[in-house]
Amino acid sequence: MTGTALAVSHLTKTFGATLALDDVSFEVGAGHIHGLLGGNGSGKSTLIKILAGVYTGDPGGELRIGTRSVPADATSPDSARRCGLRFVHQSTSTFPELTLAENIAIGDRFPTSAGRIRWARLRRRTAELLERFEIDAHPGDRLGDLRPADQTMVAIARALQDVGQDDRRDNGLDGPRIGGQDGGGSRPVLVLDEPTASLPEHEVSVLLDALRRYSRAGQTILYVSHRIDEVLDLTDATTVLRDGRHVVTRSTGAMTEAQMIEHIVGRPVERVFAENTAAPTTGDPVLEVEGLAGGPLAGVDLTVRAGEIVGIAGLLGTGRTELLRMIFGDHPVDSGSIRLAGDDVRPRSPGQAMALGIAHVPEGREREAAFLDLSVRENLSAAEVTKYWSRGRLDRRQERGDADHAITEFAIRASGQDALMSSLSGGNQQKVVLARWLRRNPRLLLLDEPTQGVDVGARADVYAAIRAAVSDGMAALVVSSDFDELAHACDRVLVLRDGRITAEVSGADLHRHHLTELVFTKESTS
Repeated sequence: MTGTALAVSHLTKTFGATLALDDVSFEVGAGHIHGLLGGNGSGKSTLIKILAGVYTGDPGGELRIGTRSVPADATSPDSARRCGLRFVHQSTSTFPELTLAENIAIGDRFPTSAGRIRWARLRRRTAELLERFEIDAHPGDRLGDLRPADQTMVAIARALQDVGQDDRRDNGLDGPRIGGQDGGGSRPVLVLDEPTASLPEHEVSVLLDALRRYSRAGQTILYVSHRIDEVLDLTDATTVLRDGRHVVTRSTGAMTEAQMIEHIVGRPVERVFAENTAAPTTGDPVLEVEGLAGGPLAGVDLTVRAGEIVGIAGLLGTGRTELLRMIFGDHPVDSGSIRLAGDDVRPRSPGQAMALGIAHVPEGREREAAFLDLSVRENLSAAEVTKYWSRGRLDRRQERGDADHAITEFAIRASGQDALMSSLSGGNQQKVVLARWLRRNPRLLLLDEPTQGVDVGARADVYAAIRAAVSDGMAALVVSSDFDELAHACDRVLVLRDGRITAEVSGADLHRHHLTELVFTKESTS
């Protein structure tokens, strides 16, 4: 297939005095998987929202989808849909408790007649979609019972259900009926925003294989991701944005990982994570856990010493998140002991854990850690409000001074301390959350997926801040689904399987492939 499926021309977007996009232009080839990369604050999210019609661009820009053109300042959700743009956002808005048929109908409409839902017709339509997208499931299955990759593919099927059902093949390509026309003579463009962000590693390959099949059948895909290895492996061409400007659009095969990172951050970067080249200077145990059980945990033993970062590798559902929450007093403990700096403790609430010197950065930043409708300053102060409370009022001068210091120290990119948290990119929101806890000088820092949805440059900043705090005597326990991240950022990694620690890895054995083997192999080696 030849030609251009999507052309972005001279796209600019301003928010007051802030220039979010500056004269961005690039093209996406028809039938290609096209990567879109950029750091937090690069303009990726703004560009996607203009494509979707959530925002309008400034006058002068233009979007061309197949044979249709739309002025950038006249975009709308209706125009995006009419032109054949379809979206699966990072938060897919699917409903795990409903059946596949019900999820599909919510994406379009329930077939009705005489005021009644025609369930047989809906099930037939859903079965056709499942066959078309090669999803091994039945219309009556509950979405939440499917593996994560299949749930994402259902979201894709829902987005594309009204497109191309009569056009089975293009140019003799064999594959599912994906790339039909939208009624206006143009093939649809599927925009996927961080589709693998919440998938465990073994599920990622399942989804990527499906996307390759869709592309071979003629589907054009704009693939937005922070994961450079996926972009290198999957895409035909890649566009990089930085600070709202177009940096490069090039065949993916013509770029190396190092070159992509340099385009994203604007300077050469040898590795995604700064490794601790010197042997860590560890002190006495800060955290000792013995026989900890509750939820999916069946007796966990571990020790974390002052001056080290210890990782937890495991699949979803193995109890990784529950382990951190138990230590933080936010999940019931059935049995076992927790010692902090040699003292037996059993925090019954997060408040008690905080008083003991424990900090916790949870996985769900927007749901559990970031106060999006408050300012950056208020978010930074949220864990130590009493520090500024004196004689019945807040000491705003000290609070402002501390906020300015934190913004500088943690390289938080914001228009100022009064900027709403919601105006920051995901990476900068995470820096604010991390700064909030590190300002308390905790003895133990618990981190659950600390760089999920965070770009390569911000990841380096996050781990540099953690490493600096650990060098001052703090201990850190990190959960991550990114085994490459664990291998580069941690001093030791513990493998959690079947509710227990089954292996400990360090030194030359600490690399992504070995961690993957241990996570999936019942018999482990230390």
